[in-house]
Amino acid sequence: MELSPSAHVDTFCRDRLPPFPLWPELHFDLPELMYPDRLNCAVRLLDDAVERWGSDRPCLLTPTGHWTYGELLRHANEVAQVLTEDLGLRPGNRVLLRGPNNPWLVASWFGVLKAGGVAVTTMPMLRAAELAQLHDISRPTVALCDHRYVDELDAADTPGLTVLAYGGADDRDLTRRCATKDGVFSHVATAADDVALIAFTSGTTGRPKATMHFHRDVLANADTFSRHIVKPRPDDVFTGTPPLAFTFGLGGLVVFPLHVGAATLLIEQASPEQLADLVAEHGVTVLFTAPTAYRAIMAAGAVDRLASLRRCVSAGEALPAQVWQDFHAATGLRIIDGIGATEMLHVFISAADDDIRPGATGRPVPGYRARVVDETGAPVPDGAPGLLAVTGPTGCRYLDDPRQTTYVRNGWNITGDTYIRDRDGYFWYVARSDDMIVSSGYNIAGPEVEKALLTHPDVADCGVVGAPDDKRGMVVKAYVVLRDGVAADEVTVKELQNHVKQAIAPYKYPRAVQFVTELPRTSTGKLQRGTLRRRAADTAG
Repeated sequence: MELSPSAHVDTFCRDRLPPFPLWPELHFDLPELMYPDRLNCAVRLLDDAVERWGSDRPCLLTPTGHWTYGELLRHANEVAQVLTEDLGLRPGNRVLLRGPNNPWLVASWFGVLKAGGVAVTTMPMLRAAELAQLHDISRPTVALCDHRYVDELDAADTPGLTVLAYGGADDRDLTRRCATKDGVFSHVATAADDVALIAFTSGTTGRPKATMHFHRDVLANADTFSRHIVKPRPDDVFTGTPPLAFTFGLGGLVVFPLHVGAATLLIEQASPEQLADLVAEHGVTVLFTAPTAYRAIMAAGAVDRLASLRRCVSAGEALPAQVWQDFHAATGLRIIDGIGATEMLHVFISAADDDIRPGATGRPVPGYRARVVDETGAPVPDGAPGLLAVTGPTGCRYLDDPRQTTYVRNGWNITGDTYIRDRDGYFWYVARSDDMIVSSGYNIAGPEVEKALLTHPDVADCGVVGAPDDKRGMVVKAYVVLRDGVAADEVTVKELQNHVKQAIAPYKYPRAVQFVTELPRTSTGKLQRGTLRRRAADTAG
C-alpha cells in the first residue's frame, strides 16, 4: 500500500497513521468511489456546487435566517484567509472547532479544509479537562470557538493554542476579521488520502480514541449510504439533532445535502416538539435523529407536523421494531435505520423503502461488506450471534493508538457490536460487546463517569453501567458506596449528579443513582460490571 504525495507541510497526522499491516482492507467496488489522486473535499462539496447550481441557491437555513451557497463559499474563503494570512496556518495543522450547529461552524469547517488544515470538531458540552485531553491527543494550533463556549476552552490546559471566538461583539472576533477579507482564496490541492478530519470516539477506558479520515472518505460516505439509501434530491431540505461533532451529524446535516445541492436547516437546540414545529415551518423533507426523538414526537402528539417529510433516518442506537411500526402507522413513513461508527465515518448497514424489515438494522450499504464472526475471526452460521465485521471504502485509522489492533483484525473492522445475520442477509442487533452505554444516541463510557464520581469527597467507591429505559434506550446508572456518615438520600443524589455535570459533559451524568454497601468485585479487585448490568436490567424489569 502506498500513499499519494501529501500537500501537508505539517506531517503530524501522516506520521501517526497506523502501520499499513494494521489497516483494514479497503475496497472501492462502485465506480463513483474512484476519486482522483488530488482531491479537496471542501472544494468538491462547495465550489463545485456553486459552479453547478449557482451562488443564489439556498444552502444553510436557521430558524431566523439563511445563507446561500455563494454566501457560504465567501465566508469559508474568508475563514481560510484569516487562518492563513493572520494566524499563519500551514497545511496539515490541526484546527479545533467548538460550537453548536450553526452557519459559522460550517463555514469554519470548510475554511479549515480549503486551507489544507485538519478539522478537529468537538462537542460544545465538553468541559475543560476533556478539552485538555483532546488537545493533548490531536495537538491543534488554532481553535475556532463560538463566543458562548470559550470559557471552558480558556480553562483547559492547552499550551500553544490560539483561540479565536466567533459570533460575538469583540473587535477581534472571527466574523469581524472575515469582514475585512475579500473572500477570494485558492484552495490547497490536498491529496485524496491526506487527513481531512480527526473525529473522537470514547473507549471503555474513558480515554478518547482519535480517528483519522481522508478527504476521499468524506465523499465516500455521500457516494454510498447517502446516494444509495437516503437518495437525496436537489430540492430537499435536511435537518436533524445530532451535533456536527458527531460524524453522523456531519454527514447527515452538511456533507449529504451539499453533495446534491440541497439545503439544510441547522438547529442549535430543540426539544422533540420544537423539532416537529421546525420541520413544519421550513418544509423539511429529510430528518436525521435518534429513536428517542421519534418516540417523543409520537408521545407528544406532534406527528401531524411531519407532513412534509419524505425521508426519516435513525442511527446512534438500535431502533426498536415497535417504534418503527408505531411511527409508520402514524405517518406512513418508513424510518431508515442504520448502524455506523466514528471509525467508519458513517452508516455502513441500512435499508430503505420496501427493503426494510422492522427490527433489523438492514443489509450492507452498497460499497460495504459485512459478516458476523467469532473471536477468532471465523464466520459464524446465519442465526448465530457473533461480532459484527465490516470492510469498505472507509475504515479505522486511530491516531497513534494501540487499540488499532483491537478494532481491526484480519483486515476487518470489528465494531464492538454483537449481531445476528439471517439467511436473507439482514443484520439484527443484539447488544454492545463492550462497556459502552448508548443513551439517546450518545455513546458514554461508564468508567469515565466512575472517574468523575470518585473525585467527590463523599464517594468511597462506585460502578457505572447502562440500565434499560423506555424513553432513552438506556440511561447511565451509578451504584455508589458512600463514605461513613453521608446520608443516602435525594439531596446526595442531586449533589453527585451536579458534580458529574461540572466535571464532564453534562449528558454523561448518571440519571439513576443507587446507594449500596459494597460493589461486586473479583478476587483481584476488578469491578464486575456484568453483575451490575444484570442487576440494573432486573431492577428495570
